[in-house]
Amino acid sequence: MTAPPIQPGPGGETGEQIIDDAAAAVVPHRHEVVPSEGSRLPVPLPPPPLPPRPRWRRLAIALLALIVAGGGGAFYWLKYSQPLLPSWIASGNGRLEADELDIATKFAGRIAQLFADEGDAVKADDVVARMDTRDLEASLKKSQAQVELAAHARDEARAIVTQQESQVLFARQELDRTQSLAQRGIATKELLDQRQQQLDAATAALRAANLRVLQSERALEAARHDVELYQINIADNTLRAPRDGRIQYRIANVGEVLPAGGKLFTMLDLSNVYMDIYLPAAETGKARIGDDARIVLDARPELAIPARVSFIAAKAQFTPKAVETRSEREKLMFRVRVRVNPEVLRAHADAVKSGLPGVAYVKLDREAGWPERLRGPRSG
Repeated sequence: MTAPPIQPGPGGETGEQIIDDAAAAVVPHRHEVVPSEGSRLPVPLPPPPLPPRPRWRRLAIALLALIVAGGGGAFYWLKYSQPLLPSWIASGNGRLEADELDIATKFAGRIAQLFADEGDAVKADDVVARMDTRDLEASLKKSQAQVELAAHARDEARAIVTQQESQVLFARQELDRTQSLAQRGIATKELLDQRQQQLDAATAALRAANLRVLQSERALEAARHDVELYQINIADNTLRAPRDGRIQYRIANVGEVLPAGGKLFTMLDLSNVYMDIYLPAAETGKARIGDDARIVLDARPELAIPARVSFIAAKAQFTPKAVETRSEREKLMFRVRVRVNPEVLRAHADAVKSGLPGVAYVKLDREAGWPERLRGPRSG
C-alpha cells in the first residue's frame, strides 16, 4: 500500500522542501547535512578535526627546558669544577664586618651644626657636628671673671704680708732697744713686756696674712679649674670622629634636642675589618694566631684580600644556621676571626663595604705557598 502523496503547503512548497526545512532547523548550524542513501532525510556530518597546535608553543617549551638545563649545568660547574684546595688550607664562609662606633653627645643639648652625612669618609679627629654651647660660654665668662677676682685677692693678701713683715721687723727692733735699755736700768720691766707683746702680735698677724695668701691662691686655682672645666665641656660639645672610617647612619638633624648620650651618627671603623668563620676541631687545632689568610668576596671572586688570623675561640659552639659545613655531622665548630691587613685597608678604604658575603681561607702550613687563585696582591 503506497503512502499518500504529500500535499503542497500553503505557500506552494512541496513535501520534500518542508522536510528539508525541518531537518535544517534541528541540526546545529556548525554541521553540514547530506541526504542519506535510500532516504531523503538529511544526516549530519561528523565535526571537523581540531586545528594543529602552533609550533611556537613547542619551541618555547623546548627553549625553557634548555635554559633550566643550562642553569643547572652552570651551577654544577661553579660548585664542583673549581680545583680542590690543598690539605693545608682551611676555609669557611662568612660576612665581611667592621666595628660600628656611635658618635653621641656627652651632655644634653640642641644640635647647632652638622658637618657630615651618610656615606662620608672621615678621618680621626674630624669635626662632624657641633652642639649649642651658648649657656656654657656664659658660664665660662663668669668663671674667667672669678679668676680675675681671685687674682686680685691674692695680690692684696701678698701686700698685707709685706706690711705685716715690716710690722714684725719694727716690733723686733723696738724689743731689742728696750732690752738694751732695761739692762742698763733705763727701761722698766713693764715697757720690755709691752715690746715683747707687740712683737708677738705682729708675728701672729704675719702668720695670718701668709695663710690668707695661701687661701687666695687656692681660690684662684679653683677658679682656673672652673674655667678649664667649662672649656672642656665646650670642646666636648664639638663632636669629632674617633677614628678613620665612614659614616653609616645619620640619626638626628639640626635643631633637635638630644639627651646626654644621644646618638648623632653611627660610623664604621675601617681600621678593623674582619670575617668570622667556623672551622672543625681538626683544622682549628692546626691554626695559630697570626697565620696567613685570604678573603674572597662573592662580589669580587677574582680578588684575594690578604688577611691574618687574629682570634681563635677557646671553646666550640653549635654551628650557626648561616654557616655551610662540609659534613652535616660537624655540629660543633670553633669560631676563627680573620682580620684584613691594615695596609690593604688604608690603600682600599673606599672599596670596603660591611656585610658582603664571601669565603675566608686560612693557610695551616706556614712553609707552603698559596694556590695561584689565592695569591692576591702579595704572596704569603
